[in-house]
Amino acid sequence: MRMVDLIIKKRNGNAFSNEEISYIIDRYVGGEIPDYQISALLMAIYFQGMNFKEVSVLTDKMMHSGETMDLTSISGPRVDKHSTGGVGDKVSIPLAPLVASAGLIVPMVSGRGLGHTGGTLDKLESIPGFSSRINKKHFVEYLSRSGAVIAGQTHNFVPADKQLYALRDVTGTVESIPLITASIMSKKLASGTDGLVMDVKTGSGAFMSSLEDARRLADMLVETGKFMNKNIRAVITDMNEPLGEYVGNSLEVYEAIEFLKGRGEERLGKVIFQLGSHMLVLGGIVNTPEEGITLLEEKIKNGEALARFGEILKNQGGDPAVIENPERLPISDKKEVFSLPYSGYISHINTRKVGLA
Repeated sequence: MRMVDLIIKKRNGNAFSNEEISYIIDRYVGGEIPDYQISALLMAIYFQGMNFKEVSVLTDKMMHSGETMDLTSISGPRVDKHSTGGVGDKVSIPLAPLVASAGLIVPMVSGRGLGHTGGTLDKLESIPGFSSRINKKHFVEYLSRSGAVIAGQTHNFVPADKQLYALRDVTGTVESIPLITASIMSKKLASGTDGLVMDVKTGSGAFMSSLEDARRLADMLVETGKFMNKNIRAVITDMNEPLGEYVGNSLEVYEAIEFLKGRGEERLGKVIFQLGSHMLVLGGIVNTPEEGITLLEEKIKNGEALARFGEILKNQGGDPAVIENPERLPISDKKEVFSLPYSGYISHINTRKVGLA
């Protein structure tokens, strides 16, 4: 095969065979195909798309491009959550310790900022000492100890996605539904999870700006999960305004901690409780989302979720003192207050521009 022929094939709207997808991923991870050719291929996929079979094969090949996690030694239901990305979306930070305190095992492999959206790892790494780089041994050890890990990709963990993820960010191909699906599912399934709840964002601050596109993405994610014999649920949530009251790495960590202390903004809390309750249903902890919300609210009130967050920080080298002393988080000294000489309300926010800023 020649890579240029494969680029032309997809440019012309034709589907790849299993062997062709294997060739592309294997050679790219092996350093035999240059970034400029993969960039051209990503753009061709962006415009021409991929069918469900192509996406499933691509997901599987990316998933097995490096090592995968074996979590069979850890007892308990293994369920994860992933968001397609939004402005002010700090949900994963409080959600992981919250559902872990309710009995789930959460092997969360997260990403960095992509396009105009922030990344969970960038936010957590604003905590002094926190490390998202965890080897396989410690990944399993921390999960056994505290029920949750929030880690990034190592050199050997789904390297195909790590390379493609960075390239999509600089080639204008982030919004491709097939590429989003393969990226998310390859990471999540390689982490050893049995179930996954997807938060598919829609609106001006999301990659899927229309509800129709969000539903298409949700359908492809669920169907790909079924193909891989995993239990998947997708929830579509609004991103026509920033989620919560803060945008920015350390500020979002502060807001996540405030939520775990029972002082969270109402809209942010609604999203967290909805996603968490579906995770508990997938894990067999509760029978209905309503039961799940009740249980999660109790874990906030009795302080168990906040305590579990402190454990996660200690495991991963973070300073747990930020929980009671948020001034230890880095905050810009450049501040500007905008005020109006009359009363009113905000009727619209260009959420994408907030994220880019």
